[in-house]
Parts: sequence; structure tokens; C-alpha cells
Amino acid sequence: MEKATIFFDIDGTLLDDNKELPSSTKESIKQLQRDGHHVAIATGRAPYFFKELRDELNIDSYICFNGQYVVYKGELIYQDTLNPTTFSRFERYASTSNHPLIFMSADAFTANHADHPDIRESMSSLKLDLPTYNPNYYEQSHLHQALLFCKPDEEADYRERFPDFKFVRWHPLSVDVLPVNGSKAIGISKFIAHAGIDLKNVYAFGDQLNDLEMLSYVEHGVAMGNAPQEVQAQARYITKHVNEDGIKHGLSLVGLLN
Repeated sequence: MEKATIFFDIDGTLLDDNKELPSSTKESIKQLQRDGHHVAIATGRAPYFFKELRDELNIDSYICFNGQYVVYKGELIYQDTLNPTTFSRFERYASTSNHPLIFMSADAFTANHADHPDIRESMSSLKLDLPTYNPNYYEQSHLHQALLFCKPDEEADYRERFPDFKFVRWHPLSVDVLPVNGSKAIGISKFIAHAGIDLKNVYAFGDQLNDLEMLSYVEHGVAMGNAPQEVQAQARYITKHVNEDGIKHGLSLVGLLN
């Protein structure tokens, strides 16, 4: 069997509903590595939010910020950022609409509100620390991604006003803000081109809206059983719920584990 490259989302895919790594998932990944397959992560998180997980699983290749930052075997091979001129307009408009923002670069995680209930609620759902307060950070650093805190019925206005950005909801209170062409699929395409990997040997596991392009792009897309129907429809395979050994089952389903 040819060696495979497998990309795993984190939240709801590698990590269960309690934000814990199931023992069956950890052992399955160790087995993939022992068999000579290349295991990578593809997440919307910033790199500093999953360093411990990378260390625990001995993974040094990853795509983060939903495709805007790509690392292959410890080496940064691709990055993209939000247009600073457009983002300045966007920040001003969000502020006048009383919608807070989180700014995300490769080095820092900051917000333009010192304390906001929507930020607290959404970050607690990921079991992450709150951002530092630095309302002007976007003027000082290149941003790979931002988080906008608004309700679903307020999204359309932003899509219409800022067509250079993509808005992907990840929480009832928040959306990821990316370059309009940004996606995990773009990150994977840069990754496999750099590594000389054939797409037919690429697998991906995911469960949320930010996984749609990834699951449809790769040859072997696997949606978790806990994924919404819209996500499952883009996948070639559907495995069990993350809480029910979904990764182990999915890897067996596609023939990567005995």
C-alpha cells in the first residue's frame, strides 16, 4: 500500500466534546506513524493553541488559521494575510456596529474589547484563554485571521460590504474572517505541491463548516458522525461520532488501519 498523508481537524475531530483526546484516537495516530504514513493537522486554530497536542502526537506538519499558515515538517512553506487596508475599514465598521473583534497573527491573540461576554462564551467553548486587550494590534502586525462576534442574521451585511473577505461561522456568536479565497483546501494544495504528494493518497477528517472545502478537495474526505448534514454531504465517507471512537473507526473504514 502506498503511504498516505492524513489531515485531521482538531475540535470535534481529534478532540471530543470535552476537548479531550480519546485514547483510541491517540493510539490510531501512533499506528499510522509506525506504518510510515504522514500525519498532519488542519485547523482554524492559531499554532500556539495546539502546540501541546502536536507534541503529544509527535506531529510537525500542520495547516492552521484555516489554510493561511502552512508548516511542513517544521518549516513554514506558505502564509497569507488579511489585506490591511480593507481590514482597517472592516474594523471601523465592526466597531460602529458594536461587534467586537479578535485579531490573530502567528505571534499573538488580541482583542479590541477588554472584556466582552460573547468573547468569553465562545472562547470558553474551546477551553482557551481569553485574548489580551490591544485595540490597535491590527495596525502593528499582519493578521492571518480574525474573529468577528455577531449573530447569524447580521452576517449578510458583512458579506455584502466586504467581498474581499470570507466569513465562516464556527460558533453561534462568532465567525472566522479570512481572505476571500482562504480555506483549508488551499493550505492542503500548497502542502502537497511542496511535498510532491499525489492527491490520490491524501485523506482528511473534519466536522464543521470550515472543513467543507477540505473534505471535497481531497480524494478521501471523511466527515465525523457529529458533523452537520451539510458537511457530511461533502465527504466521501462518514465515520462515527468523535465520542464513539470516530477516528479509529474512520481510519478502518478507509483501509488505513486493520
